[in-house]
Amino acid sequence: MSDLAVKYIAISIAMIPLAAVALALGKIFSDWISSVARNPGSRDAVQQIGLLGFALTEAIALFALILILIMMFVL
Repeated sequence: MSDLAVKYIAISIAMIPLAAVALALGKIFSDWISSVARNPGSRDAVQQIGLLGFALTEAIALFALILILIMMFVL
């Protein structure tokens, strides 16, 4: 197997976390909307937790994207 083929396989494996992040963000926001719809009074408390969950989940996607870009252009 050539080096280029191994590089493309590694890049495709590194893209798996991006799919997981997309699913996780959908789950975070659907639960957020559902909880605010059930109890509008808890909007302020739930908003902080939701934004923190969004930021931490999105950080995983950014790390994976940086790793993919490094593998594409540096290695």
